[in-house]
Amino acid sequence: MTTLTNLEQVRRVVTAIPGPKSNALIQRRAEAVSGGLGLTFPVAIERASDAILLDVDGNQIIDMGSGIGVTNVGNSASRVVANVIEQVQIFTHTCFTVNPYLNYIEVCEALNRLTPGTHKKKSMLVNSGAEAVENAVKIARHYTKRQAIVVFEHAYHGRTNLTMALNAKNMPYKEGFGPFAPEIYRMPMPYEFRWIGPKETITADAMEMITHKIEKEIGAHNVAAILIEPIQGEGGFIVPPKGFLPALAQYSREHGIIFMADEVQSGFARTGHMFAVEEEGVVPDILITAKGIGGGLPLAGVTGRAEIMDSVHISGLGGTFGGNPIACAAALGAIATIEEDGLIERARHIGQVLGDGLRALAAKYPVIGEVRGRGAMQAIELIVPGSIEPNSAAMSQVLKYCTANGVFILSAGTYNNVIRFLPPLVITDELLVDALKVLDEAFATL
Repeated sequence: MTTLTNLEQVRRVVTAIPGPKSNALIQRRAEAVSGGLGLTFPVAIERASDAILLDVDGNQIIDMGSGIGVTNVGNSASRVVANVIEQVQIFTHTCFTVNPYLNYIEVCEALNRLTPGTHKKKSMLVNSGAEAVENAVKIARHYTKRQAIVVFEHAYHGRTNLTMALNAKNMPYKEGFGPFAPEIYRMPMPYEFRWIGPKETITADAMEMITHKIEKEIGAHNVAAILIEPIQGEGGFIVPPKGFLPALAQYSREHGIIFMADEVQSGFARTGHMFAVEEEGVVPDILITAKGIGGGLPLAGVTGRAEIMDSVHISGLGGTFGGNPIACAAALGAIATIEEDGLIERARHIGQVLGDGLRALAAKYPVIGEVRGRGAMQAIELIVPGSIEPNSAAMSQVLKYCTANGVFILSAGTYNNVIRFLPPLVITDELLVDALKVLDEAFATL
């Protein structure tokens, strides 16, 4: 077996990016792969470790996206790799609902332990965030015997039929794919940067609007669940104002509504807590996980109060590949890495370094309207200076410059004007500073 050493954690540009080998592979992609798949960076990757991506032309690129928040523990993290190699040599599949195995149970035990709340919890495992959201909705409806699901403006929950209905943004996620699942109701999101009313009373005003709409347009007694991202991901890293999530959870409790937190992007130490809802001590009835749980392998989970999770009839939940043993082995390696290597504290430190750097850029460049986020989940919203008009052209130019100079960052936002930063939690301070330097150069070109 070939053993590869980790890549040196430095940015190194040796060809144009994309280079000739990347261009050739992207052409092969165009010939073989459905045109319906997007392409953020036309750069083909050969290897990766921690926070460095090596492309096929030999360029070493700083990864500020973690595969959209997946490789929180770094790419090819040692514990993840060792666990996967061991497991793939033992067995690769049985289907847990046919023949159970230990590491599925161990991942569920870890989720029950790590998620907020001291109450009795149980979990189930599936393959993707969208599948986890779908199962959470199924469980909430079955338990409450109600149908309505409340979601929010700027929300993103997946690409299946039900989760497309839960999404707020039409293009590219919903356009032409309907009809969508019914009984989905969208509520205002207190998006502080774009809130029209007074900022001082934003939480109270938003709650008044939301509860009025629920009670008058749906009937609280018909609502099975309120589903929200504690920090909205694809919508632009929108951080709810202080007190909003606790108020929403309290309202849910008072009306027998299941309060569900979609922590697919914000979970597993990303925000400086194991889960983002911990910032204000919120305890969801159901918490949904994916992305960072698997260390790069496809895995997702639904964790909830035991009485809710046990309410579904036997065989009402399941799936052939859900909780695949190799993915479970990877998850146990990722969880051990977070806990044993202090990555929650590391995320807080990254948030300080990255946040300070972004705020310095905002003071320098008026095109940056706001810096927001928590821990290693940070974003900047770009505007036409002197207004709050979204500036998607500036965003595109900045991303293009950063890519050409060996830094991968991701876009986001309902208005396509947000740059989001999701670096691996093992990224060095030196790489963060280097990435911020390239970002500074990118804004200077505007």
